[in-house]
Amino acid sequence: MDIKEKVKKLPFSPGVYLMKDSLDTIIYVGKSKNLRNRVGSYFINSKSHSPKVIKLVKNLKDFDYILTDTEFEALLLECKLIREIKPIYNRQMKNTKGYCYIKINMNEKYPDIEIVSETNNSDGNLYFGPYTNKNTIEKGLYGIKEHSKILCTNSSRKASGCIKYSRNLCIGMCTANPPKKHYFALVEKVIKLLNGTDFTILEEMDQEMNNAAENFDFERAAKYRDYIRAIKHLISTAKIIAFTEANKNIALVEFLNDKEIKFFLIRYNKVIFSEKYKISDFGVDEIKNKLKSNIISYFGNALKTSVNIGKNEIDEAHIIYNYLKGKESTCKYIVIPEGWISEIGSLSINRTVDKFILDNLFNIQK
Repeated sequence: MDIKEKVKKLPFSPGVYLMKDSLDTIIYVGKSKNLRNRVGSYFINSKSHSPKVIKLVKNLKDFDYILTDTEFEALLLECKLIREIKPIYNRQMKNTKGYCYIKINMNEKYPDIEIVSETNNSDGNLYFGPYTNKNTIEKGLYGIKEHSKILCTNSSRKASGCIKYSRNLCIGMCTANPPKKHYFALVEKVIKLLNGTDFTILEEMDQEMNNAAENFDFERAAKYRDYIRAIKHLISTAKIIAFTEANKNIALVEFLNDKEIKFFLIRYNKVIFSEKYKISDFGVDEIKNKLKSNIISYFGNALKTSVNIGKNEIDEAHIIYNYLKGKESTCKYIVIPEGWISEIGSLSINRTVDKFILDNLFNIQK
């Protein structure tokens, strides 16, 4: 069958598509909430396509697809398949080697801040991440160091100022002169920024950018604009990791249509249960008890498990967070405190869970 004719037979449904070359090798994996429109877009308006897409289409000889009930499932399936298959045209999430961390060497007199590929929880240093775009992280960290004037290039810390010191971009760690207390105060501001708890540095840089623009120094303004964008990526990753670690158990409902819902249970960054229900098949108490029973069963069995959000978990954490918080998302979710699960036998807790499910997940009309 001609590939364009095959596109016309695709459903207008969420799912994942797998592009193949003449050797039947999967060269690209993508996802969409509307498969026909998305796959069809590769074959129209070719002038607006990026060079990568133009090259992909030239090598495209066939495709397969996998239907999902929701866009959320398509996002997670795409992530899983890219990691397993490693298609040549997929760059993001292709492997974990490109992921990185920011390390603050706390054992030094003047703690250095650097980018590393692995963490070591027993060395007494601080680590932030993982981050998925090393180039962005390098730009953001450089901007933070430049603004804080800790951009020292003399790692030996001998009594001779580095080239950055002569340009007022280093407070003089290389000369061993600045008070340790002053340097630690600067590092503390960086730590709070990377934790997403204090945005003073970002606000100061924003002011620098505005001042440069007002003085018609557009090159400097553009430089700070790029630094700020990169730093916001650092902050967003901190926010996602904090959310995932704080909200261990999430119950999510998505309406597929007027009569059906899809119910998910998420533990940290993993979907541990999903089921589709026809609302018309159940009464209010029945569907409420089904959801509650699944919450108790699946989350109860997972109470003792925990996870550190590292390289192998960060992609799913991003997907789940962005889907829950996205402006276009139609899902509803609640966080289930672990205390509820361990005390679910008590009448007061039962009533609280019942009301919480009905009030927050969806309104069921009697």
